[in-house]
Amino acid sequence: MSARRTELTRAAARLFAEKGYHGTSIGDLAQALGVQKGSLYAHIESKADLLWAVASEGATAFHAGLDTVPEEGPVVDRIRAALRAHLRVVSEQLDVATVFIREWRYLEGERRDEFIAERRRYEERFRALFREGRERGELRTDLDDATAALLALSAVNWAYTWLRPGPDTDGLADRFTALLVDGMRGYATP
Repeated sequence: MSARRTELTRAAARLFAEKGYHGTSIGDLAQALGVQKGSLYAHIESKADLLWAVASEGATAFHAGLDTVPEEGPVVDRIRAALRAHLRVVSEQLDVATVFIREWRYLEGERRDEFIAERRRYEERFRALFREGRERGELRTDLDDATAALLALSAVNWAYTWLRPGPDTDGLADRFTALLVDGMRGYATP
């Protein structure tokens, strides 16, 4: 990707996060870069290209975060690591995370389908942690894996609305883990 396209994608991420995809015009993007609107089309075919680039970057960042979670060890520790990785992406790439979590809905056609598939794959990776914890007896035997994963992801996804760059996201993820997981272990139903 050219340096100018990278700069344009960064500006789009910031503006889409601040104003929303539909609230951001090509003129806004041009103004952010200090260029004429027409010159943007040397780098993109449409504003939708930028939404796709930013949403895809978010998917890559969140999956890369999960890639750092160990494949072995106590499941609760791995859930904690997954929540830490997720919140780290939100904190370090707030604009991209905001677009990934909120603005992706404006993707269309094949891009939308591909993005939804990536989101589902990401959710499944979380779900697998909870399923493994249930199967290994580290979490409740009656745990609904899908609901547990959605609850955890909903908690950390919402952080884009109030989390600002720079805080200790590991400590926050540890507190989330304690609150979420303590209710998912402790006793097993017959």
